[in-house]
Amino acid sequence: MKILKIAAVVGLLAVMPVIRAQQFPMYSQYMMNGFLLNPSYAGSDYYTTFGLTVREQWLNLPHAPSTYAAAFQTRLLNDSYITKSTAVRKKISRPTKGGRVGVGGYLFSDHNGIMHRTGIQLAYAYHLPVGDEQQLSLGLSLSAYQYFVDIRGAVMPDDVQDELLNNYDQVVYIPDANFGVSYTTRRYYAGFAMTNLFRGTLMLGNGGENSRSELGHFFLTGGMRFYPGADWIIEPSVMLKSSDMVFKSFQVDLTGRVYYKEDYWLGLSYRTGDAVIMMAGVKVDRFYLGYAFDFTLSEIRSYTYGTHELTLLARFGDNPRRYRWINKY
Repeated sequence: MKILKIAAVVGLLAVMPVIRAQQFPMYSQYMMNGFLLNPSYAGSDYYTTFGLTVREQWLNLPHAPSTYAAAFQTRLLNDSYITKSTAVRKKISRPTKGGRVGVGGYLFSDHNGIMHRTGIQLAYAYHLPVGDEQQLSLGLSLSAYQYFVDIRGAVMPDDVQDELLNNYDQVVYIPDANFGVSYTTRRYYAGFAMTNLFRGTLMLGNGGENSRSELGHFFLTGGMRFYPGADWIIEPSVMLKSSDMVFKSFQVDLTGRVYYKEDYWLGLSYRTGDAVIMMAGVKVDRFYLGYAFDFTLSEIRSYTYGTHELTLLARFGDNPRRYRWINKY
């Protein structure tokens, strides 16, 4: 058993570029709660939403990555909607100026080997109606987190003294910022987000003057919706992920999901060089439950059962407060 664990650690070292690219938490069901990646989605659907996400990656592998997030977002409404009628008696609802601001926040705890990040993020978004059934959103978020290196989990002989680890500040506090923009219509949507704008240059508690730099991450998402029947929706989507290490961390998620009556959905996704992902979900009243299982494709698959991800959302608010075509599940 010890041999397998040692081999697993060697395997992790062999794919270190991938792990480094995962400095920012990875999500398979980003479509369910895009706010975790892009602050411009805060309040975009006019609902007040509470969400929980739990991701356990590479099960059975010691010190494998795990992520826990609790999120909240809402739209600040003043006079809600103004309803106008056109010449052909078609009613069009437009948000008032007081209903263009979205806010949100989430607590997160991310663990990756001996590295641990625990913090909070607060987001502000401004939503602009562009024509009929179209919305342009801009978002900015501020985050602050504790970065903790647990050297007790480091794998090294007892008689070896590592000067860097012994002198490194094991606990520091890092403030940072993220930016996002998104565009949504009834048929398609697209978004772009940048994280870690300060690259970790602001650091509190760095008594040892240790140099440290966070990687900036970039997310480009897009998708289309097809309505083959009254009860069915087909939604292909794509997400391009990269960081400052463009050539070592570039990754693509290709996803297809099918919905029935907006209450049930199934999906299949392929993440380049990493995994094939199966997804399923159900809506019961105000609650949305989504589950994803990642079948690992890399060499680590010999030592892990795969990855589990569970997402639970609770959405509150009256239907007239939102465009019904935004964020279909």
